[in-house]
Amino acid sequence: MRTAANVRAWSALAGAAVFALAGASAQEPGHHPPHMGTPAHYDVRYNHNQYYAGHGVVVTQIPGKPVVVTHAGAPVYYSGGVSYAPHGPSFVVVAAPVGVFVPVLPPYYTTFWFGGAPYYYANETYYSYRGPDQGYEVVDPPGGPAAQGQGMPVPADMAAQAQAIGEDLFIYPQNGQPPDVQANDRYECHHWAASQTGFDPTQPGSTTNLPPDQLSAKRAEYQRAQRACLEGRGYSVR
Repeated sequence: MRTAANVRAWSALAGAAVFALAGASAQEPGHHPPHMGTPAHYDVRYNHNQYYAGHGVVVTQIPGKPVVVTHAGAPVYYSGGVSYAPHGPSFVVVAAPVGVFVPVLPPYYTTFWFGGAPYYYANETYYSYRGPDQGYEVVDPPGGPAAQGQGMPVPADMAAQAQAIGEDLFIYPQNGQPPDVQANDRYECHHWAASQTGFDPTQPGSTTNLPPDQLSAKRAEYQRAQRACLEGRGYSVR
């Protein structure tokens, strides 16, 4: 079981890791493709619309301050929604291992509901929140392999809920905040906005027990609070 101490230990270990190798480095995910020479894929599932380094890409430096987790006895480095495994003196981009826990979500993610529970999606990876002591667990796609879009349609209820509860704000770091800081700021501002407005789009009662006009008003109030929090931390929000 992961504890708050584990999360702090991961962060400390990540901060202590120094990746000063020369050569190409991975680029943070975002709306623009990584630099030339770094193959990338454009993730459009659930209108996510973000670029990520492709699986199998080998880099000599990991961007940001990676969180270090262990899978099958080996370290996996997690940064900005991308997972890296040791590859000789370098690192290779791999799929996020199912079952590992990370303390924060990627800087960009989409929230959707399936089977009455919230899930978070980014870079072909699904996350489920397990509480403050454990963080977010990488899980199998809700609904089975079809949810990954492997040549099959996404279940209708998942697609509809992803569209309804997906991210509505475009957030840009103005002070060069690295991916781990961006993810933590978004997470903390989400919780602050929810506490201030009494509306949490990731919780069932907030989105299903209100008539459409009240739901729209509460979402707008929540977004104003989230925007104020993020702008106070050095982000441009629109």
